[in-house]
Amino acid sequence: MTDLSEKTKIAFEHMAVPAQFRKRALANLERWLSDDQFANARPQLIHLQETGRQDQLFDAFFQEIPFGTSGRRGPVGFGANRFNPFTLGTSIKGHCDFLLGTTTGTPPSVVIAYDVRSFHDLRKIYSPELPNPLLGMLSKDFARIAAGIYAASGIKVWLADSEKNGYVTTPELSFSIRELGASGGLNISASHNHPDDNGAKIYNSEGAQAVAPRDQELADCVSEAGEAREMPWEEAIESGLINSIPTEIHTHYIQVNLDSTLDPTARCAKVAFTPLHGTGRTSVEQTLQKAGFELQCLPLQETPDGTFPTVPFHCANPEVPESMDLVTRFAGEGEFDLALATDPDADRLGMAIPASGGQWCFLDGNQIGLLLAAYLLDSTPADAREELYCITTTVTSSLLGRLVRSRGARCVDNLPTGFKYIAAVLKEIDESGNYQGSFHASPAGFLLGTEESHGYLVTGSIRDKDAAGASLLLAELAARLKKKGESISSYLDGIYLELGYTATHSISTVMLGAQGYLNIRSAQDQLRQQPPEQIGNRNVEDVFDHSDEDGPGGPILSDTDRMARNILEFKLGDGARVIARPSGTEPKHKIYAEVPSPALGQEAPIEALNRQKLETDEVAAKLAGDFQVAMLRRIGIELPPCAIEISDLVPLESKQEFAGSLLPRLVSQLTSGKSAGEVEEWLDKRMEKFGSDGRLLVGGAVSAYCRQEALDPVVQESLERLFAVESSTPAEEQD
Repeated sequence: MTDLSEKTKIAFEHMAVPAQFRKRALANLERWLSDDQFANARPQLIHLQETGRQDQLFDAFFQEIPFGTSGRRGPVGFGANRFNPFTLGTSIKGHCDFLLGTTTGTPPSVVIAYDVRSFHDLRKIYSPELPNPLLGMLSKDFARIAAGIYAASGIKVWLADSEKNGYVTTPELSFSIRELGASGGLNISASHNHPDDNGAKIYNSEGAQAVAPRDQELADCVSEAGEAREMPWEEAIESGLINSIPTEIHTHYIQVNLDSTLDPTARCAKVAFTPLHGTGRTSVEQTLQKAGFELQCLPLQETPDGTFPTVPFHCANPEVPESMDLVTRFAGEGEFDLALATDPDADRLGMAIPASGGQWCFLDGNQIGLLLAAYLLDSTPADAREELYCITTTVTSSLLGRLVRSRGARCVDNLPTGFKYIAAVLKEIDESGNYQGSFHASPAGFLLGTEESHGYLVTGSIRDKDAAGASLLLAELAARLKKKGESISSYLDGIYLELGYTATHSISTVMLGAQGYLNIRSAQDQLRQQPPEQIGNRNVEDVFDHSDEDGPGGPILSDTDRMARNILEFKLGDGARVIARPSGTEPKHKIYAEVPSPALGQEAPIEALNRQKLETDEVAAKLAGDFQVAMLRRIGIELPPCAIEISDLVPLESKQEFAGSLLPRLVSQLTSGKSAGEVEEWLDKRMEKFGSDGRLLVGGAVSAYCRQEALDPVVQESLERLFAVESSTPAEEQD
């Protein structure tokens, strides 16, 4: 007998999703409520039923948490579609079966790393009054569970020293696998996701994630995995199956990054750094300090803390400009030359530079990659560039390829999204001396791997993105320019004047739950079946479907390959394009707009370039926004105009609710005669779901709403005060 209530059965049966989802959700929930191995989850699951949280229950059980991009990542919680010891266990058991079935010669071994995460139910899903064995679980705890499962299968484990909280970054894990000759690796991390998320990312013997068809073989082993058995910790230690990663590995890793230097004399740049409460001090900070740079870590964010307490939105992602607000303020007060930030596992790198008027300018991932490529190539004699090459992805700015080719080097720039594809090119060149038969190259010619999502690699000794090597070169570039009385800003502008400024703008549409899962796929399917003839006011001149088996990608090798190549590229003329794809690791659909502009020439005044930047940025942003609205309209979702300005961190349904309902109701509250305190209390209650920084997340929408609606000036002023946004009324009208 189970504790599945009639209310839950009825609610699941009326979910507006295909029958197989409803059936699977019921079966999974019934199993969790009846199987003794899930007994410690039962009180919380019953509580969710009794309190009417059927939508959350359905989302937790309608599918097995996807094994995408060689791993599982998602919210920690109870259920088949959540990250927990059970779903981790099936992943690891599947990996064990895969290794035992494919490793020849010496017995298989793995290296395990973990980041700083800990689960505190910040989303307030579960009852704080009931037992919750997941509360306080660290990435380290999940790593120890995984180590015990590997050991039970006779697989040797190299693990970060858990007694000393020895964090190992993602790139150092990649390096360690190669150094130790391990068969593979595991990283317990959810990268830059919400603090309540976690994940298990699996690596191969190259120190990279597998690509098709090998990743499909791994995914099949995971889906077929039986019950995971865990060897007791002390027994595994005594039997020699669990070992600490040798300390010299870290020393070698730092040295490899130090060896990337191009000018050891350029060390005068002053660097402000934040690990955003993650592991970056063990890589970026140590590398730059050993290289001889003056680096100061932001004291407020230097301590590892998996809740990321001082980071806006708790989003420790250097792709988000607000994540660097504190470090740029710190840098401005200390006359630093650049500010750097890393995500929790220190594979992504963010950067900001001084601008005019004492302000700081956040650089996006495309700009950072462009700077690295330019510095690497400009530091190489022209007659030595022919054999050099860079590797990047389709969604990365095309300006990178134009720069590389203009300097006489080569570029592979048509890869699917994900750094594992960059690593796969390096592997193919290592083994055969060419890529896809026609791109002849040697490992020594590798210059840079980069992708727009702030991932960079400057050495072939590592096979995943690494913030450390990139940070060294960027600090070095800042120092060389400083010695000449120049700046990174002027260096970047010089590239734009020479090759033409290219604006890029991306939009992520987060769609949660089973319906969101279906909407993401439906949107992409409809775009493929009936491509738009026009985006905004621009005609679509050509459509490139990266899943086309007659195209450059060739035959689809597996289901995982089909997912990776689910990319649609709409070409609009004059080099402009819009790209659409579902994310492989998160419940979101992604749009990338790119608009190049003509080169003005090195003699053009900087004012002309600045005008060109503003105009081109506006065009790219409008293209992306128009595309998003039209795409959602195809699947029956109408997005209020001001909702486009809400942060991409906010799920779609919350955007609709805020822009379509909450804002108009707030205006009514402001005109109802209630006191300012009463309105504040009303708003606070309704903004709880947006988190502690909710007003910052929606501030752009409030500004847009004030511009778009004919509001009473007093109401508009009150709205702008409530959300701390700048006035939308032109200065001359205010006077």
